[in-house]
Amino acid sequence: MKKTILLIAALLFAVSLQAKGDLHLFSIDNKADKITPYMMEKALNKNGLHVELNSNMIGPFKKQFKKTKYKIFTLMTFWSEKYTKELVDKYPKAGAFTPMGMGIYQKKGENSLHFSVLTAEAQAKILGIKDLTLLKKIEAEVVNTITKNFPNAKHTFSIDSLKTSHNLVTTYEMEVDKDDDLDDVLDELTMNLESGFKPFGFVVPEFMELNEVLSKHDTVNSLYDFYLTYSICKLPVIYTVSKSRPEAAAFAPCTTMIYKKKSENKVVIGFPGVYNWLSSARVEDKAAKMELLKAQKDFESILKDITE
Repeated sequence: MKKTILLIAALLFAVSLQAKGDLHLFSIDNKADKITPYMMEKALNKNGLHVELNSNMIGPFKKQFKKTKYKIFTLMTFWSEKYTKELVDKYPKAGAFTPMGMGIYQKKGENSLHFSVLTAEAQAKILGIKDLTLLKKIEAEVVNTITKNFPNAKHTFSIDSLKTSHNLVTTYEMEVDKDDDLDDVLDELTMNLESGFKPFGFVVPEFMELNEVLSKHDTVNSLYDFYLTYSICKLPVIYTVSKSRPEAAAFAPCTTMIYKKKSENKVVIGFPGVYNWLSSARVEDKAAKMELLKAQKDFESILKDITE
């Protein structure tokens, strides 16, 4: 009986070692404060991962909330110069992670700097993609960049995500008549979207004309009449969640996609729902959950208004 119990315990331990959550987590000694987010930006750019945003949140945290327990808290977004076009051409909703995010953070009095980024499996789950080939290639670019440029970084995974029954990408659609001027349609959509942000406290630190990438700056035909992505932030959400789950910064800022395929008579607008933060980063703090769910409700109301 004793041998049987030991065998079962050993098997359970082996399974636990193989299990992994939705986030790659890296930590590296930074006691001397020599490693900075700008070093990560340089490394990503050098390795074919174009950085769109490198946003230091310490100033905004202190300005709005008067304090922070972090000496480094940076939101970084980037996309793959090699694989993004192929990915979004094949999976339109992949724009929800174009650009994708990385959280970079270090607490005051802590010796380690941390990086968090979504796994390919997590992105596939969220987007509803069964073939992970392209996502795995992008993941390899990211992981190889970190391990190559920060060889002393310790690599682990987050613990298993919490279960959720919600849709992981929130989308709204708007029909377009064949006689509509698409420039006018897009102008009205973006104007209404941008005017809807401020009353709810959303800000846009970055905007990307993704169709320029998909058309290779008008040198090849794109499958889309237009494709835009907005990086959206709400400071109380990021600040409150950071207190208990800083690794959730991999989801921030949230990428909102707006696209119309040439083969379709509709515009699609969508974003990865906050249920991903709750599930993948296991956000269970009551105040953080309230901020996230309020942001989801507010953003849904904006998108519903502009697509009706």
